[in-house]
Amino acid sequence: MNNIRLSVLDQSPVRKGVSASQAVQETVELAKLTDTLGYTRFWVSEHHNTGSLAGSTPEVLIAHLAGQTQNLRLGSGGVMLPNHSALKVAENFRMLEAMFPGRIDLGMGRAPGTDRLTASVLNPSNQFREQDFVEQLMDLQNYFHDAAETGPVAAKIRAIPQVDTVPGMWLLSSSGQSSLFAAHFGMGFSFAHFINPVGGAQAVELYRSRFQPSPDQAQPEANVAIFAFCSEDEEKVMQHQAVMDYRFLQFEKGGGINPLAYEDVKDAVYTAQDQERIRMNRRRMIVGTPEKMKAQITSLAETYAVDEVIIITIAEYFDDRLQSYKLLSEQFNLVAQPSALAH
Repeated sequence: MNNIRLSVLDQSPVRKGVSASQAVQETVELAKLTDTLGYTRFWVSEHHNTGSLAGSTPEVLIAHLAGQTQNLRLGSGGVMLPNHSALKVAENFRMLEAMFPGRIDLGMGRAPGTDRLTASVLNPSNQFREQDFVEQLMDLQNYFHDAAETGPVAAKIRAIPQVDTVPGMWLLSSSGQSSLFAAHFGMGFSFAHFINPVGGAQAVELYRSRFQPSPDQAQPEANVAIFAFCSEDEEKVMQHQAVMDYRFLQFEKGGGINPLAYEDVKDAVYTAQDQERIRMNRRRMIVGTPEKMKAQITSLAETYAVDEVIIITIAEYFDDRLQSYKLLSEQFNLVAQPSALAH
């Protein structure tokens, strides 16, 4: 597959010994770098009640990042709709469109981005019902187009500021269910292979087969997100793999996600069952030297039949994180383009 586009999903990871403030500043520096390297999008996440990921308010961070960059599309990966009212999401992203027209993506998810207790505090009325999510998607489209439904309340409400442009709307999924919603509403679809390495290609295929054009999107558009780390130093690749193996396993055992260094995990001993989970989890990531990475990322894109792969990189050292994105940009011959061309 030729002309694969690369994008970024950044969760503002808090490295061991580093403050959350520094983690956010590292996100800013990464956005500035990838803006010059030819990456297409830079999405930031919404996570709550975790000390290891500092990205909790994507709409705030997007505003700052868009002001610090010129070429990237900035967006959420994603806004967790059950935590918010549709009106407030619409107003946040209309404001972003007013400031940076044509450069904003609204990526949305059904998961709360946290534990159930925290989710209940974020939105006490959240019932985690599928129908509520569908209604929010309908409301969002109406707000973005000033097409309120009939009724004593909805007909009187407009999302402010009223602007002519609409953010690119994407549904994120790690199970595949949202592929049908994305197809029905005529939105983009992004599969989180970094969360679930099973069934994603089939979900994208289903999305394409069921896609219904919307006023904002005439054709289906899909991408896939993967954990990745690229280095010319094979020892660094091995150490990164070891840290990620341990991180995934601890999270699955209920240990949370804690900042880790290679020194913390180098002597870890795994059971046969642990090793089986490690083999499974390695399907969620691509690590290696530049040439190997290019082949594996290309293969992933071909499996999903997409021309865009979103890269998530969490590294022990910030310089290694920057270098990983730089090496990948060189392998794929990325060239920075004017923002109006970065669809």
